[in-house]
Amino acid sequence: MFHISIPLESWLVALSKIFYDRELAVSERRIKPASIFQNSSLILGKQIIHILPDGHVNLPILVNQTTPIRIDLVRFDFEKKTNETITITKKEIKKIKKHSAINVSKSEPDSAWVFHYAVKKIGLYQLQRVVDESNLEVRRMVSEAVVVRCPSAAIRHVAPHKCKGELSNFHLEVDATPPVEVKYSKTINGEEMGYTVLTIPSELTDSPLETKKTGSAIMSMTSEALVDISWALSQSTAIPLNESLGVSGSWLYQIHEVRDGCGNVVGYSDSPQKESKLGRRSDISTLEQVFFVHERPKATLHNCDSQNPLKVAKGESKSLPLRLSSADKQPETSMYQISYIFTPQQGVDFDQEHLEKTSRVEFTTHYPGGSHEIHDPGLYTLSTVRNEFCEGDILEPSSCLLLTPPEPNLSIQTQPIADKCAGRSSGIIVDLDLVGTPPFRISYSERRTGGGPVIPKFAKTDLLHSQLQLKPEHAGHYRYEFVDISDAVYKHPRSLNRQNLVVEQDVKPLASARLLDPHPARRTCIGETVALGVQLSGEAPWKLEYEVIHNGRRGKKTVENIEEGIYTLETDQLNSGGDFTIALTSVTDQTGCKSFLEQETKIQVALQRPKAAFGFIEGKQSIHALEGKKLEIPLRLQGDPPWTIKYRNLDFPDDGSRQRTFYNSNDRLETNDAGVYELTEIKDAICPGSVDASLNVFKVAWIPRPAVHISDSTAVEAKGGKYVKNAVCEGDEDAVGISFTGTPPFAVEYTRRARTEKGSPSTSLAKFSAGLNVASIKMETSKAGLYDYTVDKLGDSSYNYDPRKFLPLKIEQRVHSNPTARFTHIGKTYKYCLEDDAGGENVPITLSGLAPFYLEIGIKHHSSSKQEVLYLHDIEGYSYNLHIPHKILALGTHIVTIRRVRDAHGCDLELASDAPHVQVSVAEVPSITALEPQEDFCVGDRISFILSGIPPFNVYYTFQNQDRKAAASNTNFRRLAEKPGDFRITAVSDQKSTEACKARTDIVRTIHEMPSARISKGKVTTTDIHEGGQAEILFEFGGTPPFEFTYTRSENVSKGKKSQVLETKSDISYEHQKVVLASDEGVYEVISIKDKYCAFSTQTVSGKRGQKLLMYP
Repeated sequence: MFHISIPLESWLVALSKIFYDRELAVSERRIKPASIFQNSSLILGKQIIHILPDGHVNLPILVNQTTPIRIDLVRFDFEKKTNETITITKKEIKKIKKHSAINVSKSEPDSAWVFHYAVKKIGLYQLQRVVDESNLEVRRMVSEAVVVRCPSAAIRHVAPHKCKGELSNFHLEVDATPPVEVKYSKTINGEEMGYTVLTIPSELTDSPLETKKTGSAIMSMTSEALVDISWALSQSTAIPLNESLGVSGSWLYQIHEVRDGCGNVVGYSDSPQKESKLGRRSDISTLEQVFFVHERPKATLHNCDSQNPLKVAKGESKSLPLRLSSADKQPETSMYQISYIFTPQQGVDFDQEHLEKTSRVEFTTHYPGGSHEIHDPGLYTLSTVRNEFCEGDILEPSSCLLLTPPEPNLSIQTQPIADKCAGRSSGIIVDLDLVGTPPFRISYSERRTGGGPVIPKFAKTDLLHSQLQLKPEHAGHYRYEFVDISDAVYKHPRSLNRQNLVVEQDVKPLASARLLDPHPARRTCIGETVALGVQLSGEAPWKLEYEVIHNGRRGKKTVENIEEGIYTLETDQLNSGGDFTIALTSVTDQTGCKSFLEQETKIQVALQRPKAAFGFIEGKQSIHALEGKKLEIPLRLQGDPPWTIKYRNLDFPDDGSRQRTFYNSNDRLETNDAGVYELTEIKDAICPGSVDASLNVFKVAWIPRPAVHISDSTAVEAKGGKYVKNAVCEGDEDAVGISFTGTPPFAVEYTRRARTEKGSPSTSLAKFSAGLNVASIKMETSKAGLYDYTVDKLGDSSYNYDPRKFLPLKIEQRVHSNPTARFTHIGKTYKYCLEDDAGGENVPITLSGLAPFYLEIGIKHHSSSKQEVLYLHDIEGYSYNLHIPHKILALGTHIVTIRRVRDAHGCDLELASDAPHVQVSVAEVPSITALEPQEDFCVGDRISFILSGIPPFNVYYTFQNQDRKAAASNTNFRRLAEKPGDFRITAVSDQKSTEACKARTDIVRTIHEMPSARISKGKVTTTDIHEGGQAEILFEFGGTPPFEFTYTRSENVSKGKKSQVLETKSDISYEHQKVVLASDEGVYEVISIKDKYCAFSTQTVSGKRGQKLLMYP
């Protein structure tokens, strides 16, 4: 037995290259070469050509273990009830076998075949005769095929608008071979109510489709007489759908499917003009019935019924009190048709029913009732209501009685009001007899003889009989004229001028007097008089008697010869305190008739005048207190509370006087302000008073609060609400002196906020206690930055810290950082060329501080102990490119260090001898050479070069207008052409060279894009054509013409099955587009494309997809 070893390691290496191998591309990215070689986006799109059937049915004919050369079929016509013979010739059989024969036995390929013969007429088909290649008739099995019309269904539309409760009342029209099943759905207000399947049986009881009989022939092959096959005819049936529409809103009926007795199914899509399962198209409008079910409107009358009739004035009208209601959306946009029955008032019986002379009136109105005017008295009864869709319902109350009451009228009678003393009339009483509908408003005028003005007056009454007293207060001849009258119905006044309702009288009223304001109790001061207003009536002059009552004593007073109707009664001085009563006792006018009076008023007289003064605190009228403390200044008040005091603070004269009210004789005046307070006025509940001039001033003073100030002003400058101290350098010692006012000892807190140049901002809090009025704060200078010192809190022995009363002290100082200088790239070796004209790299130095800077640079060769020093002055900016003069350089390595740096602040920093340094290496120039002679490459090719010099190398090139730099560890430099563009190498450097002494070159290689091809805009499209028709196939190309391309036509199979290529063609195009005509069914797609420079194919050759550069002579 032989033992064969398996090279497992080699297989693993090969597999790893396939899955993990990556190469550097011209974009300096590592990519998988397979991602370029297998670029599926270069060839996109397919066009599927489908030849539409010409309205035929394929009859399957099974042929077993023979090859027929002739087949005879008999077709029995359902409608004409005739038959015909169809002969399938040898040529047709051969063509059918080529295109549609299917092997049904996999074990014996030649045993059984199925042929599909296309027929276009309906009928019953039977296999009559089959002849094979030996001209012998083949035994056939008894079988037939029934070809019927495809089933269809539609809706016979009716009007879409319905009323709630009505029937749908529409029909489904079906044309199919029974028995038929129709599937439809119902949707109400967007909610699907499920599916319903209706079955339509055959009208013939012996239909084999109803009985489902199988296994026997429908017609005898030997009989020439036709049996009844009318059961196979398509029948048109109208199916009524009549259901109650009990929900308002939208209703949708949809037909989804129809199935005939042969099992043929036509399904209808939800979108219009979409193909059904059998390829038929149906308009969706014939498959739907939409109903808009509306609520029925309702009508009623309001504010009018059998107990509350409407009343309207003669010649006027009133709106019918109609109220409409509807549950439909936006009922206000609907128009309503209303009808009512009207009977005149004389034709209405006692029960308010219509008896005779009725009439019907119709009108149109808007929601919610509109305005329909009625004016004839009688009975109005709503009859019908409807809107544009539905007849509505009439709700109660539905009847309204309209009455026209009589117009308001007035008749009067008069009788005098007798005066027993003078024996004459003092007025008149007018009896008012009224006709109309209460309440009444009667307008009349009053005029006094002697040129007096006409005074309009009116009277209101709710009664049909009323009285009006006309009793003026002043004597004279009066004329009263009743002008007009109105009532509840006739609101526009009706004139009474024609009735001449005039009343005249001579009036001399009785003497009387009354106090104009007798009710409020009056208060006054002792020793003052009181004036009272008295109104007198009668004939002047008058004599008035009154009494003054005080402490049980009555003093009678008389005033004679009063000529005016309004008299001011002034009392004597009331010199004693207490309650006084002024009572009117009698009045006598010119007639001598005396009238006794019962009116009085009370007057309260204060016992003394009020006084005011300041009290004492610890025997003094002054106080020293802590600022802001609430103080109470004592007051001494005399009189009747409450007291109103006016005072002022003499230290604030602009504030003017202040006023306060006090209720206690030893009350206190509260204040929070210092100053000199002075009392100016006092008034108690009754009288003004006086202020004691010797006790009217009180002084309030504050104990001083602590404060802090700068004591050292020579190095400090006040600026913007703070003090700025002179700047110092990092590490310098410094302090600031401060002084205090107040009462020692002082408690001090200050905040130091540091915004250092390095690190985040920080805040620290410091506290100390000062026993004297001076102190100092040490400044922080250990780190560079800006420091803010704020004395936030200060307290002394009298006051704690109060942020509202303390003004913080702010001090600012900047600490400059010491300058620094360092090489930007510490430890780096900089390359210089040996020749002066080749240049060299600059050594970047980073500086910090304030420019300009001063630098000292040390340069030492590795083979020498002597150090060369460069002195650099006035360096502006914070970065400096040091270029070392070639005169102090030699071939080899040099150590470069920074010795000292100083900035404009005067801060100096000396660096240690072992500080970080850089090296300078002086070397010669490298070179690069191309390995391939051609200048044109394709995407996916590799571009190779050979380098000379000391590795590692840097190759400088441009690609797609972008400068790039590539590193090479050895003398081979190769890149994968990833994208199209010009690949231009401009320079190369090695380990010993620098940017300044790179090898300059100009090697250009052009990378061309891979050609691309697209069918149908890169998408998969299907084009349907008829037999014999043609379809256009659009090819679009990318790349450089001319284009050579290859495309295939394959079988159009279902997903998951393997497609077979039917034919392959090649073509050429000199443009970027080409149209090819095709008439054969199949799937067309491009498999390869080639342009002027490159080619690409989707076909696998030795397991690889590929592209290549084409070389044209």
